Amino acid sequence: MKSSNRTSLWTYMPVVVLSAVFCCVLWGSASPAIKIAYELFRIDASDTPSRLMLSGARFVLAGVMVIIFGSLISREALIPKKTSWKYIIILSMFQTIGQYYFFFMSLANTSGVRGSIINASGNFLAPLIAMFILRLEAPAAKKLIGCAVGFAGIILFFGGISSLTEGGITFAGEGAMLCAALFYAISGCCIKIFSKHENPVILSGYQFFIGGLVLFFVGLIMGGSLVFYSAGCYLNLIYMGFISAGAYTLWGILLKYNPVSRVSVLGFINPIMGVLLSALFLGEGNEAFSAGSILSLLLVSLGIFLVNYKFEKKS
Repeated sequence: MKSSNRTSLWTYMPVVVLSAVFCCVLWGSASPAIKIAYELFRIDASDTPSRLMLSGARFVLAGVMVIIFGSLISREALIPKKTSWKYIIILSMFQTIGQYYFFFMSLANTSGVRGSIINASGNFLAPLIAMFILRLEAPAAKKLIGCAVGFAGIILFFGGISSLTEGGITFAGEGAMLCAALFYAISGCCIKIFSKHENPVILSGYQFFIGGLVLFFVGLIMGGSLVFYSAGCYLNLIYMGFISAGAYTLWGILLKYNPVSRVSVLGFINPIMGVLLSALFLGEGNEAFSAGSILSLLLVSLGIFLVNYKFEKKS
Protein backbone atom coordinates (compact mmCIF):
# COMPACT_ATOMS: atom_id res chain seq x y z
CA MET A 1 0.00 0.00 0.00
CA LYS A 2 1.09 3.56 -0.67
CA SER A 3 1.93 5.71 2.28
CA SER A 4 -0.76 8.20 3.25
CA ASN A 5 1.68 10.53 5.01
CA ARG A 6 1.81 12.93 2.11
CA THR A 7 1.70 16.64 2.92
CA SER A 8 -1.71 18.13 2.19
CA LEU A 9 -2.01 20.71 -0.55
CA TRP A 10 -3.68 23.00 1.99
CA THR A 11 -0.45 23.33 3.98
CA TYR A 12 1.59 24.92 1.16
CA MET A 13 2.06 28.60 1.94
CA PRO A 14 1.08 29.90 -1.54
CA VAL A 15 -2.18 27.92 -1.29
CA VAL A 16 -2.79 29.16 2.26
CA VAL A 17 -2.21 32.80 1.29
CA LEU A 18 -4.29 32.68 -1.91
CA SER A 19 -7.14 30.88 -0.15
CA ALA A 20 -7.08 33.33 2.76
CA VAL A 21 -7.05 36.29 0.36
CA PHE A 22 -10.06 34.80 -1.43
CA CYS A 23 -11.90 34.49 1.90
CA CYS A 24 -11.07 38.09 2.74
CA VAL A 25 -12.30 39.22 -0.68
CA LEU A 26 -15.62 37.49 0.04
CA TRP A 27 -15.91 38.97 3.55
CA GLY A 28 -14.77 42.36 2.31
CA SER A 29 -17.46 42.35 -0.36
CA ALA A 30 -20.23 41.99 2.24
CA SER A 31 -20.64 45.74 2.80
CA PRO A 32 -20.96 46.69 -0.90
CA ALA A 33 -23.14 43.62 -1.57
CA ILE A 34 -25.60 44.63 1.17
CA LYS A 35 -25.74 48.26 0.07
CA ILE A 36 -26.33 47.14 -3.52
CA ALA A 37 -29.04 44.78 -2.23
CA TYR A 38 -30.87 47.73 -0.66
CA GLU A 39 -31.03 49.33 -4.10
CA LEU A 40 -32.05 46.13 -5.92
CA PHE A 41 -34.79 45.27 -3.42
CA ARG A 42 -35.72 48.98 -3.05
CA ILE A 43 -35.41 48.92 0.71
CA ASP A 44 -35.35 52.37 2.30
CA ALA A 45 -32.96 53.18 5.15
CA SER A 46 -35.92 53.53 7.53
CA ASP A 47 -37.51 50.20 6.55
CA THR A 48 -36.22 48.05 9.41
CA PRO A 49 -38.69 45.14 8.90
CA SER A 50 -37.65 44.62 5.27
CA ARG A 51 -33.97 44.87 6.24
CA LEU A 52 -34.54 42.09 8.77
CA MET A 53 -36.22 39.93 6.13
CA LEU A 54 -33.33 40.46 3.71
CA SER A 55 -30.79 39.64 6.41
CA GLY A 56 -32.78 36.58 7.45
CA ALA A 57 -33.12 35.26 3.89
CA ARG A 58 -29.37 35.64 3.42
CA PHE A 59 -28.50 33.57 6.48
CA VAL A 60 -31.09 30.87 5.95
CA LEU A 61 -29.44 30.38 2.56
CA ALA A 62 -25.95 30.59 4.09
CA GLY A 63 -26.86 27.99 6.70
CA VAL A 64 -28.12 25.56 4.07
CA MET A 65 -24.92 26.09 2.04
CA VAL A 66 -22.62 25.54 5.03
CA ILE A 67 -24.40 22.32 6.00
CA ILE A 68 -24.27 21.03 2.39
CA PHE A 69 -20.62 22.04 1.86
CA GLY A 70 -19.61 20.59 5.22
CA SER A 71 -21.46 17.33 4.57
CA LEU A 72 -19.80 16.93 1.16
CA ILE A 73 -16.33 17.59 2.59
CA SER A 74 -16.77 15.22 5.54
CA ARG A 75 -18.65 12.70 3.35
CA GLU A 76 -21.43 12.36 5.90
CA ALA A 77 -24.55 14.29 6.81
CA LEU A 78 -23.80 16.91 9.45
CA ILE A 79 -26.45 16.55 12.15
CA PRO A 80 -26.10 18.12 15.60
CA LYS A 81 -26.12 16.04 18.76
CA LYS A 82 -29.16 16.56 20.98
CA THR A 83 -26.94 18.20 23.57
CA SER A 84 -25.65 20.69 21.00
CA TRP A 85 -28.90 22.53 20.30
CA LYS A 86 -28.45 24.79 23.32
CA TYR A 87 -25.05 25.87 21.96
CA ILE A 88 -26.52 26.45 18.50
CA ILE A 89 -29.35 28.61 19.86
CA ILE A 90 -27.03 30.69 22.07
CA LEU A 91 -24.58 31.14 19.19
CA SER A 92 -27.36 32.18 16.80
CA MET A 93 -28.38 34.94 19.24
CA PHE A 94 -24.93 36.51 19.04
CA GLN A 95 -23.39 35.53 15.69
CA THR A 96 -26.43 36.00 13.46
CA ILE A 97 -29.40 37.68 15.18
CA GLY A 98 -27.52 40.27 17.24
CA GLN A 99 -24.58 40.88 14.94
CA TYR A 100 -26.51 41.20 11.70
CA TYR A 101 -29.43 43.16 13.10
CA PHE A 102 -26.91 45.94 13.76
CA PHE A 103 -24.74 45.20 10.70
CA PHE A 104 -27.63 45.66 8.26
CA MET A 105 -28.86 48.72 10.19
CA SER A 106 -25.43 50.33 9.98
CA LEU A 107 -24.99 49.85 6.25
CA ALA A 108 -28.32 51.57 5.63
CA ASN A 109 -26.97 54.65 7.43
CA THR A 110 -23.23 54.87 6.73
CA SER A 111 -20.73 54.29 3.95
CA GLY A 112 -19.17 50.94 3.08
CA VAL A 113 -15.69 52.31 3.82
CA ARG A 114 -16.68 53.46 7.30
CA GLY A 115 -18.48 50.20 7.97
CA SER A 116 -15.47 48.10 6.93
CA ILE A 117 -13.05 49.97 9.18
CA ILE A 118 -15.33 50.06 12.23
CA ASN A 119 -16.29 46.41 11.80
CA ALA A 120 -12.61 45.49 12.18
CA SER A 121 -12.90 46.52 15.85
CA GLY A 122 -14.36 43.05 16.48
CA ASN A 123 -10.84 41.69 16.01
CA PHE A 124 -9.71 43.74 19.00
CA LEU A 125 -12.79 43.35 21.20
CA ALA A 126 -12.63 39.54 20.94
CA PRO A 127 -9.21 39.09 22.61
CA LEU A 128 -10.06 41.67 25.28
CA ILE A 129 -13.26 39.77 26.15
CA ALA A 130 -11.39 36.45 26.06
CA MET A 131 -8.61 37.73 28.33
CA PHE A 132 -10.40 39.95 30.85
CA ILE A 133 -14.06 38.87 30.99
CA LEU A 134 -14.30 35.18 30.12
CA ARG A 135 -10.72 34.37 31.21
CA LEU A 136 -10.24 32.04 28.24
CA GLU A 137 -6.58 33.00 27.92
CA ALA A 138 -3.93 34.85 29.86
CA PRO A 139 -3.32 38.54 29.09
CA ALA A 140 -0.52 38.97 26.54
CA ALA A 141 1.41 42.19 25.92
CA LYS A 142 1.58 41.59 22.16
CA LYS A 143 -2.19 41.28 21.87
CA LEU A 144 -2.79 44.34 24.03
CA ILE A 145 -0.41 46.38 21.87
CA GLY A 146 -2.17 45.12 18.75
CA CYS A 147 -5.57 46.12 20.18
CA ALA A 148 -4.25 49.58 21.09
CA VAL A 149 -2.81 50.10 17.60
CA GLY A 150 -6.03 48.92 15.96
CA PHE A 151 -8.31 51.12 18.07
CA ALA A 152 -5.96 54.06 17.45
CA GLY A 153 -6.47 53.54 13.72
CA ILE A 154 -10.26 53.54 14.10
CA ILE A 155 -10.25 56.68 16.26
CA LEU A 156 -7.87 58.39 13.81
CA PHE A 157 -10.27 57.59 10.97
CA PHE A 158 -12.91 59.76 12.67
CA GLY A 159 -10.50 62.60 13.34
CA GLY A 160 -9.52 61.90 16.92
CA ILE A 161 -11.26 61.27 20.24
CA SER A 162 -12.99 64.68 20.19
CA SER A 163 -14.93 63.71 17.04
CA LEU A 164 -16.64 60.90 18.97
CA THR A 165 -18.49 63.45 21.13
CA GLU A 166 -19.06 66.21 18.55
CA GLY A 167 -21.74 64.57 16.42
CA GLY A 168 -19.43 63.04 13.84
CA ILE A 169 -21.01 59.62 14.29
CA THR A 170 -24.57 58.34 14.75
CA PHE A 171 -25.92 55.33 16.58
CA ALA A 172 -27.88 54.12 13.55
CA GLY A 173 -24.73 54.24 11.43
CA GLU A 174 -21.29 53.95 13.00
CA GLY A 175 -22.66 53.08 16.45
CA ALA A 176 -24.65 50.16 15.06
CA MET A 177 -21.55 48.78 13.34
CA LEU A 178 -19.65 48.95 16.63
CA CYS A 179 -22.50 46.98 18.25
CA ALA A 180 -22.24 44.43 15.42
CA ALA A 181 -18.51 44.13 16.06
CA LEU A 182 -19.19 43.53 19.77
CA PHE A 183 -21.62 40.71 18.97
CA TYR A 184 -19.03 39.28 16.55
CA ALA A 185 -16.41 39.31 19.31
CA ILE A 186 -18.74 37.58 21.79
CA SER A 187 -19.72 34.95 19.21
CA GLY A 188 -16.05 34.24 18.51
CA CYS A 189 -15.51 33.49 22.19
CA CYS A 190 -18.64 31.31 22.22
CA ILE A 191 -17.35 29.28 19.29
CA LYS A 192 -14.06 28.75 21.13
CA ILE A 193 -15.98 27.36 24.12
CA PHE A 194 -18.71 25.44 22.27
CA SER A 195 -16.39 23.81 19.70
CA LYS A 196 -15.06 21.64 22.55
CA HIS A 197 -18.44 19.91 22.51
CA GLU A 198 -19.48 20.04 18.84
CA ASN A 199 -18.07 20.33 15.32
CA PRO A 200 -17.73 24.11 14.63
CA VAL A 201 -19.06 23.63 11.08
CA ILE A 202 -22.26 22.11 12.50
CA LEU A 203 -22.51 24.92 15.04
CA SER A 204 -22.16 27.66 12.44
CA GLY A 205 -24.27 26.05 9.74
CA TYR A 206 -27.26 25.46 11.99
CA GLN A 207 -26.96 28.73 13.87
CA PHE A 208 -26.90 30.62 10.54
CA PHE A 209 -30.11 28.81 9.56
CA ILE A 210 -31.95 29.32 12.86
CA GLY A 211 -30.79 32.91 13.26
CA GLY A 212 -31.83 33.64 9.69
CA LEU A 213 -35.30 32.21 10.29
CA VAL A 214 -35.73 34.38 13.40
CA LEU A 215 -34.65 37.56 11.58
CA PHE A 216 -36.87 36.78 8.57
CA PHE A 217 -40.04 36.08 10.53
CA VAL A 218 -39.55 38.97 12.95
CA GLY A 219 -39.28 41.26 9.92
CA LEU A 220 -42.35 39.64 8.36
CA ILE A 221 -44.41 40.04 11.56
CA MET A 222 -43.33 43.71 11.74
CA GLY A 223 -44.79 44.27 8.28
CA GLY A 224 -41.72 43.98 6.09
CA SER A 225 -41.62 42.69 2.53
CA LEU A 226 -39.01 41.23 0.22
CA VAL A 227 -39.89 41.79 -3.42
CA PHE A 228 -37.68 40.33 -6.17
CA TYR A 229 -37.90 43.05 -8.81
CA SER A 230 -35.32 41.52 -11.17
CA ALA A 231 -32.95 38.59 -11.72
CA GLY A 232 -30.31 40.73 -10.03
CA CYS A 233 -32.18 40.34 -6.74
CA TYR A 234 -31.86 36.56 -6.90
CA LEU A 235 -28.19 36.69 -7.89
CA ASN A 236 -27.40 39.20 -5.16
CA LEU A 237 -29.11 37.10 -2.47
CA ILE A 238 -27.35 33.91 -3.59
CA TYR A 239 -24.01 35.73 -3.56
CA MET A 240 -24.61 37.16 -0.09
CA GLY A 241 -25.38 33.66 1.15
CA PHE A 242 -22.20 32.36 -0.48
CA ILE A 243 -20.12 35.10 1.18
CA SER A 244 -20.72 33.55 4.59
CA ALA A 245 -20.90 29.91 3.51
CA GLY A 246 -17.99 29.88 1.06
CA ALA A 247 -15.60 31.97 3.13
CA TYR A 248 -16.41 30.15 6.37
CA THR A 249 -16.02 26.69 4.79
CA LEU A 250 -12.71 27.51 3.10
CA TRP A 251 -11.35 29.24 6.22
CA GLY A 252 -12.31 26.16 8.21
CA ILE A 253 -10.36 23.93 5.82
CA LEU A 254 -7.29 26.14 6.23
CA LEU A 255 -7.58 25.96 10.03
CA LYS A 256 -7.91 22.18 9.84
CA TYR A 257 -4.58 21.71 8.06
CA ASN A 258 -2.55 24.63 9.48
CA PRO A 259 -1.69 26.19 12.83
CA VAL A 260 -4.35 28.72 13.84
CA SER A 261 -1.85 31.59 13.99
CA ARG A 262 -0.67 30.97 10.40
CA VAL A 263 -4.22 31.41 9.10
CA SER A 264 -5.70 34.00 11.46
CA VAL A 265 -2.80 36.41 10.96
CA LEU A 266 -3.90 36.79 7.33
CA GLY A 267 -7.15 38.31 8.58
CA PHE A 268 -5.45 41.71 8.37
CA ILE A 269 -6.35 41.63 4.66
CA ASN A 270 -10.08 41.69 5.48
CA PRO A 271 -10.59 45.42 6.21
CA ILE A 272 -8.31 46.29 3.28
CA MET A 273 -10.57 44.36 0.93
CA GLY A 274 -13.68 45.91 2.49
CA VAL A 275 -12.38 49.43 1.84
CA LEU A 276 -11.10 48.67 -1.68
CA LEU A 277 -14.30 46.93 -2.77
CA SER A 278 -16.46 49.71 -1.31
CA ALA A 279 -14.42 52.20 -3.31
CA LEU A 280 -14.76 50.09 -6.47
CA PHE A 281 -18.45 49.14 -6.34
CA LEU A 282 -19.97 52.01 -4.32
CA GLY A 283 -17.97 54.92 -5.72
CA GLU A 284 -16.46 55.77 -2.33
CA GLY A 285 -12.94 56.34 -3.66
CA ASN A 286 -12.58 59.84 -2.22
CA GLU A 287 -13.20 58.58 1.29
CA ALA A 288 -11.25 55.34 0.84
CA PHE A 289 -8.08 56.88 -0.58
CA SER A 290 -7.73 59.99 1.55
CA ALA A 291 -4.49 60.20 3.53
CA GLY A 292 -6.33 59.78 6.83
CA SER A 293 -8.23 56.71 5.66
CA ILE A 294 -5.09 55.01 4.33
CA LEU A 295 -3.16 55.64 7.57
CA SER A 296 -6.14 54.43 9.64
CA LEU A 297 -6.47 51.30 7.53
CA LEU A 298 -2.75 50.55 7.90
CA LEU A 299 -2.99 50.87 11.70
CA VAL A 300 -6.10 48.67 11.85
CA SER A 301 -4.46 46.01 9.67
CA LEU A 302 -1.23 46.18 11.70
CA GLY A 303 -3.28 45.76 14.87
CA ILE A 304 -4.97 42.62 13.51
CA PHE A 305 -1.55 41.27 12.47
CA LEU A 306 -0.06 41.87 15.93
CA VAL A 307 -3.04 40.31 17.73
CA ASN A 308 -2.81 37.11 15.68
CA TYR A 309 0.88 36.71 14.83
CA LYS A 310 2.68 34.11 16.85
CA PHE A 311 6.39 34.75 17.33
CA GLU A 312 8.22 31.46 17.09
CA LYS A 313 11.11 30.93 19.47
CA LYS A 314 14.29 29.71 17.85
CA SER A 315 15.85 26.73 19.54
